[in-house]
Amino acid sequence: MAGRLRGKKALITGASSGIGAGVAVAFAKEGADVVINFPTKQQETAAKKVASAVRKTGRKAYVIQADVSKEGPVRRLVKESIKKLGQIDVLVNNAGIASGAPVDKMPVAMWDEMIAINLRSVFLVTRFVLPHMYKQGSGKIVNNASQLAYLGSAGLGHYCAAKAGIIAFTRSLSREIGDRDVNANCVAPGATYTPILDAVEDDHITAIKAMIPKGDLARVNQIVPAFVYLASNEASHMVGQTISPNGGDMML
Repeated sequence: MAGRLRGKKALITGASSGIGAGVAVAFAKEGADVVINFPTKQQETAAKKVASAVRKTGRKAYVIQADVSKEGPVRRLVKESIKKLGQIDVLVNNAGIASGAPVDKMPVAMWDEMIAINLRSVFLVTRFVLPHMYKQGSGKIVNNASQLAYLGSAGLGHYCAAKAGIIAFTRSLSREIGDRDVNANCVAPGATYTPILDAVEDDHITAIKAMIPKGDLARVNQIVPAFVYLASNEASHMVGQTISPNGGDMML
């Protein structure tokens, strides 16, 4: 079913590694040109590698640095993306970080950083892309949440709150835009082998695996088909929904 995104133009935040990078390449294989957003100069080389992988499929790729937790950079990102792509048909709000601490020991700065990068960014990029989608009369928004929005997790109160906020925001947004040809939905992946887990100890990974009926974490290529589907015309009647590829860790 290759070609489901033929001719589409997509902006993907946090696309220099992990799920975002996988989504960028998968979209290209389905026919889309993409903007690969990355947060800081430290990720520029990685972002360029993703762009190279996209171009090998024959599609166009652009890399744009922007901290999507801040209004000014987001305005610039959206403006530059429209200039390079010509339009934005698909927005994937994927940017995110992970950290951990019990609530009674969590620095306020850690909480604020998590909410800013994982949740505020979703509002900001959506806020400045929506007028463009309204004007062109169509669009797909796919937000990256987590199955932990439903399960919760000790030591990850800030992360779980942000991801639950993404789902609630998507549902509320969908009720605002329901009579327009703009769809917003979520993917809530289970634990996935990405660089975000690099700091997690092996015994904790083993414990996570033990709770998953499939007995293992997901690979990125097991997650990205959900993004492709929600970005495609096949998902025209998906409104405010959450798809959760998680190996059975959380059964919605």
